[in-house]
Amino acid sequence: MSNWIINHGLSAFILVVWMGINIFLFVYYYLFYDQGPQFEYTRELLGAALPWARAPAAVLNFNCMLILLPVCRNLLSLLRGSFICCGRTMRKQLDKNLTFHKLVAYMIALMTAVHTVAHLLNVEWYTNSFQGRYGPLAENLSMLDDSRELNTTYLNPIRSNSTTPTLFVFTTIAGLTGVVITLALILMITSSMEVIRRSYFEVFWYTHHLFIIFFAGLVFHGAGRIVRSQQVTDPPHNNSFCEDQPENWGKIPECPIPEFAGGFPQTWMWVIGPMIIYLCERLLRFIRYMQPVSYRKIVIRPSKVLELQLVKPGFKMQVGQYVFLNCPAISQLEWHPFTMTSAPEEDFFSVHIRSVGDWTEKLIKMVENLPEGGQGPKYEWYIMKIFFFCFRMAVDGPFGTASEDVFDYEVSMLVGAGIGVTPFASILKSIWYKFKDSDPKLRTNRHNHFYLLQVLEKETEERGMRDFLTYKLYLTGWDQSHVNHAMVHFDKDTDIITGLKQKTHYGRPNWDKEFEQVKQENPSSVVGTFLCGPQALAKDLEKKCVKYSDVDPRKTKFYFNKENF
Repeated sequence: MSNWIINHGLSAFILVVWMGINIFLFVYYYLFYDQGPQFEYTRELLGAALPWARAPAAVLNFNCMLILLPVCRNLLSLLRGSFICCGRTMRKQLDKNLTFHKLVAYMIALMTAVHTVAHLLNVEWYTNSFQGRYGPLAENLSMLDDSRELNTTYLNPIRSNSTTPTLFVFTTIAGLTGVVITLALILMITSSMEVIRRSYFEVFWYTHHLFIIFFAGLVFHGAGRIVRSQQVTDPPHNNSFCEDQPENWGKIPECPIPEFAGGFPQTWMWVIGPMIIYLCERLLRFIRYMQPVSYRKIVIRPSKVLELQLVKPGFKMQVGQYVFLNCPAISQLEWHPFTMTSAPEEDFFSVHIRSVGDWTEKLIKMVENLPEGGQGPKYEWYIMKIFFFCFRMAVDGPFGTASEDVFDYEVSMLVGAGIGVTPFASILKSIWYKFKDSDPKLRTNRHNHFYLLQVLEKETEERGMRDFLTYKLYLTGWDQSHVNHAMVHFDKDTDIITGLKQKTHYGRPNWDKEFEQVKQENPSSVVGTFLCGPQALAKDLEKKCVKYSDVDPRKTKFYFNKENF
């Protein structure tokens, strides 16, 4: 339990606070509408459905206030910079922004379901009350109408026997906006499922922008003021005395005709702040979209991996950060995140793009269709001009990730799987530049990760710092021919695949063995474990960090960090 607190304590505390606020709002407003004397006559028409409709509404207001904040990337980057004076544990919470966004969305979905079902019952019971099915008191309350001459106000929004629940839902502000909100929410949630988001990202992207309709409907949803409360009159209406004799209302001093009014809409007050923040966020993104970006180099790597080297005036980055790319020639609206593989010391920034979806496939095909046969600087300049004018690239960012903290730990353990090695290429390059003493303008033209490791091997050996950088390479996709080839050349000093002194391992790592070794070699260090890879591997490494962390502050502790987009 103590080990778990090291990695998850603050996250759990934030989750408990959030859940506690939700529970408090639900219970408070449930009791407010279930026991409040101003709603006694309203409950006579609606029964228990009234508090069951209003309590979820309060929780919805709170969570709709939160839902946009975790996706305000520039706000998170600002907060990350502001938290630089705080502990790394506080900054780590910002890396879980999408997880929190999903939790808030689940709560919105749950409360929307309860709120909708309860209000459908309310409409049914409003109709039944107007038709006199619930006794004389409910019937008399339903017959009250707005009249200046009689100084009366209505309680039941159903004003005619011909008004059916279905007609009421589709002809009132509350009903119509409720339908629109619910449909938009259903489409956004279903299109956010992992299988759709990974395979049909465009579907996810476009349907998620229904949030504009969702929030517009949310702001106007309460304008109909369907739920009404009893107002204070002079003389006051004594409910306990008058409820049994509605025929005497307005005839005796103790029982003046009760007056009712709808509550002032409050949802807009909850969401207006986040909506303004998000509007500023989108405005900043648009400004960045309009800023020019030029191509420095375009390379197709093996396995259909596209490397783009880009230059943008005033662009500054840190290791492990990512950018969003937009290519108007493919789609005006789609933005996709890519980790930068360049180092802050370089005069450009680069990304490696693997073909995994429609957008990336189209981009790579565009590059593959460029004219071939030329060589030399003039030809490269010609290709860059074609790509710049025909396939303009817009860049939004950079944005911070967990990898920014890699140099803040005494020991950093980096795990990259597949294309997930890209953020660590940036880190390796930065380490290389940090080893340089003399020429700050030195730039490399090589972008092979193995080459970087070879240089770092040589640098660390020359400086007597062999333990500064240790690495292991695992080849998980292999067959017997690879093994046979490795066995024939086993006696070579360097690996036959990478050319490095560290030999490639075939198969998957034994994580217990790896963590145990790191713990033994660093008995009193804080180890930052960084992953860019699949979720299944993340769960495994997270468990290992908990397992091998020691509660004693004088001993080894592992902190898990994962790249999230």
